[in-house]
Amino acid sequence: MVTTLIEKTTLAKPEQVNSRWFLVDASDLVLGRMASDIATILMGKHKPIYTPHIDTGDFVVVINAEKIRITGRKLQQEAHDYYTYYPGGHKYVSWAQLLEKHPERLVELAVRRMLPKTRLGRAMYKKLKVYRGSEHKHQAQKPVTLDLSEGLSKGLQKLAEE
Repeated sequence: MVTTLIEKTTLAKPEQVNSRWFLVDASDLVLGRMASDIATILMGKHKPIYTPHIDTGDFVVVINAEKIRITGRKLQQEAHDYYTYYPGGHKYVSWAQLLEKHPERLVELAVRRMLPKTRLGRAMYKKLKVYRGSEHKHQAQKPVTLDLSEGLSKGLQKLAEE
């Protein structure tokens, strides 16, 4: 009988997943790049135990949402449209107005649209906490500061080295 070294694929079980808390400072970060990195963390794709049908993601607290950078002319050209479910209730809000009044909503929309559109995606989205200023109410969870200025992989590497 010949023995071979076969690597087995293991699937994560919900009780095996331990979630961490990350703190991301959005000051001077580009909205789309930051949102894609945050979506990757929320889905758990940065972990070796990633399983598509299990929520293996971590919690993310974003502070200073009003200081994000939006490149190009998107502030004037892009708009968030929604429907109020009343007759004539199709509304448009430009990104400039949204950034001025509710900057946290702009970050939430960008991240939500990068998550799966399923029940699991809604559960992942609930792990995102966005705040306008530098204060947040999750100090008890002891979030680890994650620097996304050079990308997600570099930020996680710096965390591993510390």
